[in-house]
Amino acid sequence: MTEFKIIPLKDIFVPERLREVEEEQALIIAQSIVEHGLINPISVRATPAKTGFKFTLIAGAHRMRAFEINDETEIEALVFKADAAEGQLLEITENLFRNELSVIDRAIFVQSYREIWERKHGKIEPGRPGNSANLAELIGAEAEKTTFAQHVADRMGLSTRSYERLNQIAQNLNSNLRAKLRGTPHADNQSTLLKLAKLEPKKQADISVGLQFGADLETALKAVSDPKPKPDAQTVLFSRLIDTWRRASAETKAKFVEHIQPDIDEAA
Repeated sequence: MTEFKIIPLKDIFVPERLREVEEEQALIIAQSIVEHGLINPISVRATPAKTGFKFTLIAGAHRMRAFEINDETEIEALVFKADAAEGQLLEITENLFRNELSVIDRAIFVQSYREIWERKHGKIEPGRPGNSANLAELIGAEAEKTTFAQHVADRMGLSTRSYERLNQIAQNLNSNLRAKLRGTPHADNQSTLLKLAKLEPKKQADISVGLQFGADLETALKAVSDPKPKPDAQTVLFSRLIDTWRRASAETKAKFVEHIQPDIDEAA
């Protein structure tokens, strides 16, 4: 059940967000609200009186901040009947519909959606007893025709393939490396992120360290992909000669020196 209400800003608790409020973006929204009004109301859920707030924000932190900038005291809101986990799932769903999200942020939201969903409903694992039945009951579909990937893709307006790619980035990309890439052009380059996600954890960690010390991604990636330059042919030959010399007997060494002495004299 959903209600439309005008709510005092002071009655709304804003929990820690998966996506932090960017002041510059809030200022742009504030100006738009002055000119056109609030086009989309925020989303909240009713919370117990013991929390100190009548409502908890689900989605619309930038819009709330814009109202504060404009010195407004009340805001239009859709009030959902939902618990904390359902509120977080709604927040993720709404954010994934926003075009300004980078690929890496979409991947983080996809991962968070699954983690929250599993905390509420149980693990989604192939072959887990009762799992398919529970999923079917919750999603309202036949188990054999519905997968969790399809459920998330449908709910978030993605193709199943897009969800799988985002999930691969979310599950396999080193968290430190992910943090270093956020806010850079690479954060919206899906092919680069997938390439990095396929690297073994040690290489990803090394790339993260490289970025921390000022290397660009291309240089750091090349360093871990080919950490040691290949020696030229003469260097390899010299190494083999030294190895052979060390293994030769004194008699063999003497014969070898005698054999190459004319070449040494000529070179001198």
